Amino acid sequence: MSYDPVTDSELAAVVTYLEMHAPPTAEVPASPFSLRRIDQPAADEYRALFRLVGAPWLWFSPLNLDNSELEAIIRHPKVELYSVEDEQGRPSGMLELDFRQPSECELAFVGLVRELSGKGHGRWLLAEAVQRAWRDGIDRVHVHTCSLDHPAALAAYRRAGFTPYKRAVERFPDPRLLGILPETSAPQVPLLGTVGVAASLPES
Repeated sequence: MSYDPVTDSELAAVVTYLEMHAPPTAEVPASPFSLRRIDQPAADEYRALFRLVGAPWLWFSPLNLDNSELEAIIRHPKVELYSVEDEQGRPSGMLELDFRQPSECELAFVGLVRELSGKGHGRWLLAEAVQRAWRDGIDRVHVHTCSLDHPAALAAYRRAGFTPYKRAVERFPDPRLLGILPETSAPQVPLLGTVGVAASLPES
């Protein structure tokens, strides 16, 4: 066993990749929430929804893109973006499906606002995500999660029918130190470095 140092300006996470090769047979459970397709989303609209859902778990990768780079992805005809909305129409989560790879669908981002954690609504959202991912011509649906995500995320994906097939270790500059996310994001992850002096994010 060995310990590899991580600088104060960096974070490290274990990423688990999961997949399924046939649609599950379980039906989508009832829910007071609904999914609204967002056609041709604007970059700022996307960022607001993304931060609402992902900031507590340090989701940040699309936030590192400029408007043209981001909109090239989220407006692609084979990428679908949905807002999860409550009965009053308030945004409460997001789902992003990526069909750009032939015969595959990636659950690029799927999640609810932190206030809804542990109330069973995630089962509905994942069931909806999987049902919408499986369509004619698709023979593989995949997703990945990491150890900085919600503690129940990995178990939820497995319960939804995904099978883990690979792991990797990811290291990256803390997005809070770069000003991409507020310093107050993800208080469960200690903020060790100094704001404004983190190394630049690698180009992707």
